[in-house]
Amino acid sequence: LPLLLEATVLRLASSSYHPFYNGFYYNHVMNDNGNGHETVVDFNGARLVVETSKDPIYSYSGANVTLPCHYHHEPDSEAKRKIRIKWSKLRDDYTKEQDVLVAIGKTYMAFGDFRGRAHLHQSSRREASLLISDVRLQDDGKYRCEVIDGLEDESDVVDLRLQGIVFPYQPPRGQYSLNFHEAERVCQEQGAIIATFHQLFQAWSEGLDWCNAGWLADGTVQYPIRLPRKPCGGLHLAPGIRSYGPRHRHLHRFDVFCFSSMLRGEVFYLEHPAGMALEEAKQACQDAGAEIARVGHLYSAWKFLGLDRCDAGWLADGSVRYPIAKPRANCGPAEPGVRSFGFPSKGRFGVFCYKER
Repeated sequence: LPLLLEATVLRLASSSYHPFYNGFYYNHVMNDNGNGHETVVDFNGARLVVETSKDPIYSYSGANVTLPCHYHHEPDSEAKRKIRIKWSKLRDDYTKEQDVLVAIGKTYMAFGDFRGRAHLHQSSRREASLLISDVRLQDDGKYRCEVIDGLEDESDVVDLRLQGIVFPYQPPRGQYSLNFHEAERVCQEQGAIIATFHQLFQAWSEGLDWCNAGWLADGTVQYPIRLPRKPCGGLHLAPGIRSYGPRHRHLHRFDVFCFSSMLRGEVFYLEHPAGMALEEAKQACQDAGAEIARVGHLYSAWKFLGLDRCDAGWLADGSVRYPIAKPRANCGPAEPGVRSFGFPSKGRFGVFCYKER
């Protein structure tokens, strides 16, 4: 056994070290001069430079968006080989999450959810931009544009942000009843996805104040406070995002913060002189060529389309809510928002319907 361990150590010590492998080839060739220092060798005497937008690119659900990426050599020269391009979607900590598209010359292939939606956009020389059609909520995030010329490999990162709204959500069974996986599912059921920290921070900066802790996409539990108060972390803490940190995704239970973007259709209200029970409300929307609206639909219509209705209506999850863009007497608090009557087991109300364009 000692001889085996010694042989293994000697073999590892003698093997060459390659700093990065991207699915095509290694980033650099390294020369070891015997003094413990390695030197990067440039094969063609020119440095490859890749540039993307330093500012975030904003889009919304259902739109088409182009993520810009250009490359050149310093000093200027023409590539003698076919340029290889690779786009990847990253996590917030810049670790690779999923392949989006790879291309050699003008031939390219998209992967996973991006198949049929991701295309290489090359309207000018030395362009490697990514065109994403029919943008989806989960497309929000960071993307790496990687350009490979022979043994040279450089990349840059661009941030795609969807214009949207974050809303807290509790299911009918009440406060703090969702583990992480259930939280993901209920957001999807409401026409939304579980929010990221960045999205929650943006919502907080726009005025969101909510004292109940909720799951975020990274598995942490946090909540936004604009007005410090005793039950919400204490009077003496500054406004900000309160965090419980990472929690057990199966065992721990909280509420959830969901994220919804602009709508591809419209939300409208139907009423009946005697009101409607939930099942009657669902049927009324179907008779109108629509479906009963989800919570995410109502929040999006309120934020982006200015939906304002002082009449309570059923939604798909069995809750009763109404959106107020212009606060007034007998329509709830003095601030704009989506008001909630909870999940009444009885009662007759109007209904909010959703119809795609």
